[in-house]
Amino acid sequence: MQLIETIKALNGTLFHLEYHQQRLQRSLKVMNSHAVLNLSAVLSPPDQGLIRCRVLYDEHQIIDVSYHPYCVRTIDTLQAVTDNTIEYSLKSADRSPLDRLFLQRGDADDILIIKDGLVTDTTIANVVFFDGVHWLTPLSPLLMGTTRHRLIDERKIIEDEIRVEDISHFSKVAIMNAMFGFYEVKNGIILPNIKD
Repeated sequence: MQLIETIKALNGTLFHLEYHQQRLQRSLKVMNSHAVLNLSAVLSPPDQGLIRCRVLYDEHQIIDVSYHPYCVRTIDTLQAVTDNTIEYSLKSADRSPLDRLFLQRGDADDILIIKDGLVTDTTIANVVFFDGVHWLTPLSPLLMGTTRHRLIDERKIIEDEIRVEDISHFSKVAIMNAMFGFYEVKNGIILPNIKD
């Protein structure tokens, strides 16, 4: 299985590399690998601009490192889509399960994946909801994102079980990933496609 890490770099400076290294090590452990792969040893991003550093690896070695200019995607609406069988616990280079669901977004910018009645993630980010006091993130996301991990460590967000019927009780929703950080979804979530 080929996995990826996507790391933000701005003008040559890498962001939160320790969280990406931790996730890489956890992924290797899940694959029963004893390989020692060091991200800092292979990364040398361009020294100008906002860059997405993509590291492709498997249980044995780092296969490829590439650098791409990054433009933040505007995501103002999320279409809720149910899939009770989807699995994406490792950041796989094969995104076909996510891509298949993304086709159900309709006029929305991205989807919000519901699994077994629980809110999980979008196709590119973890989600977080504001209850008027705290920002809450689903206890069981599809993928344990590095920004999610860091914001939990910093006590800026709290893990909680979030059911689909809870969505309407929140005043705000935001998404978060390594490239754009924390981004509030301005127009919210479209719920009509949810089925029991």
